[in-house]
Amino acid sequence: MYKNLRTALYAKGISLKQYAEFLGISEKTVQNKLKGITDFSYTEFKLTCTGLLPEYNADYLFMESMPENLPA
Repeated sequence: MYKNLRTALYAKGISLKQYAEFLGISEKTVQNKLKGITDFSYTEFKLTCTGLLPEYNADYLFMESMPENLPA
């Protein structure tokens, strides 16, 4: 769901495990958030935008895309 966020993490060489550790949550929870199953908290949003990926625009990172497994 958050394709741009995934791409930015990949571009910086940050694994989902590392991202989860940075946010203080489990890797499974990060996966659920990136899939849109659960929401990011405001704190997680701010940590991501200011502490981890400040060079990216927040609107760009958290722009929702269509789930890849749904038919068009």
